[in-house]
Amino acid sequence: MQTTMNLLADAMKVKGLSDWASDLGLSKRALYTAKDREHLSPAVAGALAEELGQDPQKWIVVAALESERDSACKERMLKRLRAKVL
Repeated sequence: MQTTMNLLADAMKVKGLSDWASDLGLSKRALYTAKDREHLSPAVAGALAEELGQDPQKWIVVAALESERDSACKERMLKRLRAKVL
């Protein structure tokens, strides 16, 4: 399954994190911190996807699930997404 780090890697092929942060109206450290923590917030993932011409809704869902604690519900939703979208 794709992760928001895949989205961030795609973005970094286009321009640097500082430039993306500026374009998205974020602090300069925001994307570096997200990279260190290995996940983007749903809002940032959606905005970045939109700028890259990708489906923001898909990335918002991926980011939301990444931030969830492990549970049976999370696994159920991940399984559903793998089958349908990702």
